Amino acid sequence: MRSGSLLASFGYALQGIKYALRTQRNMKIHAAAAVVVVAAALWLHLSWLRWIVLLLAITLVMALELLNTALEAVVDLASPELHPLAKAAKDTAAGAVLLAAVFAVLAGIIVFYRPVMDLLGWSG
Repeated sequence: MRSGSLLASFGYALQGIKYALRTQRNMKIHAAAAVVVVAAALWLHLSWLRWIVLLLAITLVMALELLNTALEAVVDLASPELHPLAKAAKDTAAGAVLLAAVFAVLAGIIVFYRPVMDLLGWSG
C-alpha cells in the first residue's frame, strides 16, 4: 500500500493517465477526439452550457477508459489463464466504455448541431 502526501497522490494519478495514454490504443483515440472537440468548441464559441455537456461527456469516456484499463490489468494479474469470468469482467468494463462513447457522440451531435447549422447559414 502506498502512502504519502496529497501531492504524491496526484503524481500517482497522473502516472496512471500517462500509462493509459502510452499503452492503450483506445485511450489515444479518446484523447485525440477530445482535442478535436475542444478545438471545435473554441472555434465555434460555444455557450457555457454546451461546454459543460462536452466536458462531462469527455470526462466520462476517459474516466471509464482508465477504469477499464485498471480492471484489465487486475484481471490479467489475477487470472493469467483464460477464464470465462475474466472474459466477462473485461467485456463488461469495455461495454461501459462503449456506452459512454455512444453517449458522447450523441451529446456532441446535439451540442454542435445548431452552431454548425448557423455557421453554414442553414438555420431555417
